[in-house]
Amino acid sequence: MVYISPNFRCLPAHVLFLVALVLCMYIPAMASGNATDQQVLLDIKSRISQDPFQIMAGWNDSVHYCLWEGVTCNSSNDRVMIINLSAKNLVGSVPQSIGNLTYLTALNLPNNTFQGKIPQEIGRLLRLQQLNLTWNAFSGDIPVNLTYCTELRVLDLDHNELVGKIPEQLSSLSKLVLFGLGGNNFTGSLPAWIGNFSSLQKITLAFNSFQGRIPPELGRLSRLGFFRVSGNELSGTIPSSIYNISSIYYFVVTQNQLHGELQPNVGLTLSNLEIFAGGVNNFTGQIPVSLSNASKLGLVDFAQNGLTGTVPAVLGKLTNLFRINFDDNKLGSRQSGDLDFISSLTNCTVLDVLGLAGNSFGGELPSSIANLSVNLSILTLGSNLFHGKLPLGIGNLVNLNVLGLEENFLSDSLPDILGNFKSIQGLELNDNEFSGWIPSSISNLTSLNRLYLQNNRLEGTIPPELGKCRSLLVLNLTGNNLIGAIPAEITSLSSLSISLAISRNSLSGSLPLEVGKLVNLNELDLSKNKLSGEIPSTLSSCLSLERLVLSGNLLHGTIPESLKTLRGIVEMDFSHNNLSGEIPEFLSKLPFLKKLDLSFNNFVGKVPTEGVFSNASEFSLIGNEKLCGGDPGLNLPECPELARRTATFRELKVLIPVIVSIVFLVFLFCGLAAHFALRRSSERPSTSTPSTVEDWERGISFEKVFSSTNGFSADNLIGSGSFGSVYKGVLDEDGPIVAVKILNLQQKGASKSFMDELRALRSIRHRNLLKILAACSSIDPQGKDFKCLVFEFMSKGNLDLWLHQRCDDQCQPRSLDIVQRLNIAVDIASALDYLHNYCQNPIVHCDLKPSNILLDENMTAHVGDFGLATFLLEDSTLSQTISAGLKGSIGYIPPEYASGCPVSTSGDVYSYGILLLELFTGKSPTDDIFKDGLTIHELVARALAGHIMMEIVDPYLLLAEEKHCKDEYESSEMKEETILNNNLSQNSSRNLDECLISVLRIGLSCSNPFPLNRMPMTIVVNKMQEIRDLYFGIKNRRNEMDIRY
Repeated sequence: MVYISPNFRCLPAHVLFLVALVLCMYIPAMASGNATDQQVLLDIKSRISQDPFQIMAGWNDSVHYCLWEGVTCNSSNDRVMIINLSAKNLVGSVPQSIGNLTYLTALNLPNNTFQGKIPQEIGRLLRLQQLNLTWNAFSGDIPVNLTYCTELRVLDLDHNELVGKIPEQLSSLSKLVLFGLGGNNFTGSLPAWIGNFSSLQKITLAFNSFQGRIPPELGRLSRLGFFRVSGNELSGTIPSSIYNISSIYYFVVTQNQLHGELQPNVGLTLSNLEIFAGGVNNFTGQIPVSLSNASKLGLVDFAQNGLTGTVPAVLGKLTNLFRINFDDNKLGSRQSGDLDFISSLTNCTVLDVLGLAGNSFGGELPSSIANLSVNLSILTLGSNLFHGKLPLGIGNLVNLNVLGLEENFLSDSLPDILGNFKSIQGLELNDNEFSGWIPSSISNLTSLNRLYLQNNRLEGTIPPELGKCRSLLVLNLTGNNLIGAIPAEITSLSSLSISLAISRNSLSGSLPLEVGKLVNLNELDLSKNKLSGEIPSTLSSCLSLERLVLSGNLLHGTIPESLKTLRGIVEMDFSHNNLSGEIPEFLSKLPFLKKLDLSFNNFVGKVPTEGVFSNASEFSLIGNEKLCGGDPGLNLPECPELARRTATFRELKVLIPVIVSIVFLVFLFCGLAAHFALRRSSERPSTSTPSTVEDWERGISFEKVFSSTNGFSADNLIGSGSFGSVYKGVLDEDGPIVAVKILNLQQKGASKSFMDELRALRSIRHRNLLKILAACSSIDPQGKDFKCLVFEFMSKGNLDLWLHQRCDDQCQPRSLDIVQRLNIAVDIASALDYLHNYCQNPIVHCDLKPSNILLDENMTAHVGDFGLATFLLEDSTLSQTISAGLKGSIGYIPPEYASGCPVSTSGDVYSYGILLLELFTGKSPTDDIFKDGLTIHELVARALAGHIMMEIVDPYLLLAEEKHCKDEYESSEMKEETILNNNLSQNSSRNLDECLISVLRIGLSCSNPFPLNRMPMTIVVNKMQEIRDLYFGIKNRRNEMDIRY
């Protein structure tokens, strides 16, 4: 009902009529506008393909659309004014109908995964003041129709996949306060008309491909405070006009091709500076002394330039400094006193980073280093000309994370105070003149992951205490004067995954058998020592080895046949030893071996001709006088094959009758034994596992199983399947919790499943296979057959629960981050590689799927449920008779099984590929979306081809990583730590993309419909380990000095 004031009643009739007419027109128009707005919101909802927080579920008719989450309306007419869906992890696109929200003043969609092009229709939003689309996946050009949004104050398109040049039409947006295009793929030059945006306070154009000069017209931006153009291809000098914008507090131009000198009075004209960075350019001249006048300065970083002179001592007046980085310049005079300024920095009590490496500083390290901030975490002084002792006071810097003193002329012994650095991860003391013993106090450094002591004059033995550094990834002691044996504690450090290098010393004794514990090691170099004994066969456990160098020692014996397990080896050097015997044939079968040196040993016999031996540039055999055959280019004598065959024939004439007699007697004995065993078994029922089950299978009775599970209580039930149920139980008082799998013998094939699983598991051992603890084949109280298997209990359940049931029993959220998924993928691949390549007979699992992947307390994956497992017999005729049928689970069965092909390891590879795609997309191959010929393989293939990978990646996977980036980005102007890491966050995001693309490509290769095109599991496990280790390396570098904006 419309209320009419009494005053209106005094108006003439014709006026009242006009008022009534306007009202009649206005009210329907308002209703129509409201309906339009609601329809647009529903259109947005329909474009959302992933919504992990269920935001869109509340966008329904049960409440007015003005009350929907993220929507704000005008209180007078209920028209939509603001859409704010920040950080909701939404995946989708923005519809063209967005242009119908004519009252919209703000569209904020940051920190999601919106894709596709930004609609040109946004140009119809004439009231729009804020457009924030940061941290999404928008592609294409910037819509030129934005030129009509003349009320825009904020245009922030940072961190998308936009391309092209900055449209000339944007010059009309004269009211802009924030202009952000960073982290895209823009090209061209920076437009001079940006200088006309008189209200502009923040401009971010970093990490694109802009070229040319920085326009001097930008000097007209008198209100500018935040200026970042890093990571482009800009050239020329910094315009002097920009140095006059006194309001600037954030000035970052790193990673360009800028040159010239820094303006001497920069600290006077830019007195509000807080961040001043221009690393990785071509700046020359001296560090401006006037910087001391910028009292708020917290960061100054001009690493990798050509600056000369020294660091002004007056910087010590800047008590807010937390980062000083002048690595890789031309500072210093090569003389004593170059570091006198260090004493002034003792006033910088919040100093966290001091980088002076790669310069020409000389003299001794000043004792004033001891007085630097106790908060100092990174100190790099390497690649200079320092000499003398390491000052004892350096031990006061107890919070150091990285200490770099490499490539100097430091001498004397290493002080025990090195053990004070309890938080240190990287200790680089290599290429100096240190002498004496390695201090055992280094064993205190439990966080240490990189220890570089190579190329010094260290003496004595390697301290076994180094074995306490259980985080070590790299240990390099090459080029010293170390003696004695290699401590077993060192070769037992399973954390070593990158390199163990102790070459060019005088080590003696044999190589410890514990070297087999270096299962993650990539490089082992023990060359040019005095090691003796044989090459330990335990090296076969080092499946990640790519480089094995044992040359220049006193090793003897043969090359162990067990080394054939090193399928990923690239370089192998056994030269200059006393090895003998024939060259093993398996060396020619190693698929990645590209460099083999067996020279100067005592090898005899025939040289192989395949693999690495087919290319003379890839191997060396000189100095072995009794070799024969091989490639004709080797000019070796022919092997006496005929004589050998004749002798062999004579031997066989004698041996064959003997062997036949022995075989006959063995079969006779086995037949008699089986006869008597069957008679005994028919006289009494079995109450436990047969005595032939190996000692790890503890025979248990039905009564014990019944008791351990509380009488097969429903409370103990973990799960059930076609072949039976699994219960949680405790076999022994105070014993560990176990999982008891009770076979449903009424199910056809259950008994065979029991025997297959028992047969498969009793002869194999691997950290990623589910371990069987006991078995029972007995009679229950009703006289029915009873069979069960007892396994280790996996406290974290199976992988299917983590991928498809997002809450546990207590409704706590459950999700896997990228690191956990990579580890699980590697674990599964390692288990399959073992089953396929390292068992006596290859074993095919035949039912690989998420519910058969169990996770222990540490989230380590264990492959279980071998009820369908098949042995591939070496007799090819027998192998061909093993029909695959349709072994496996729908969605994971390789297509060739449907046509009757025999089971094969390639079938497991297919199932692994599907599982890998599921692990990283969160989509089951049996989801409803997969119909009309669309499969999970096809979905991923299309996404990669269309460069829309993020549209199909499981949104839960990115939650932890994105949250880290978002928290930093949202406070980037206020938090100094984030300012340091903005570049790294972006690089990390890109490296995450590369990691995911690599993983999905492996998944596609493994799930190829054609078996011959699938990647072998040996290669899969190596590639997955490389992807994981590379991603781990990127994450670990976040805290290092290599940040260059």
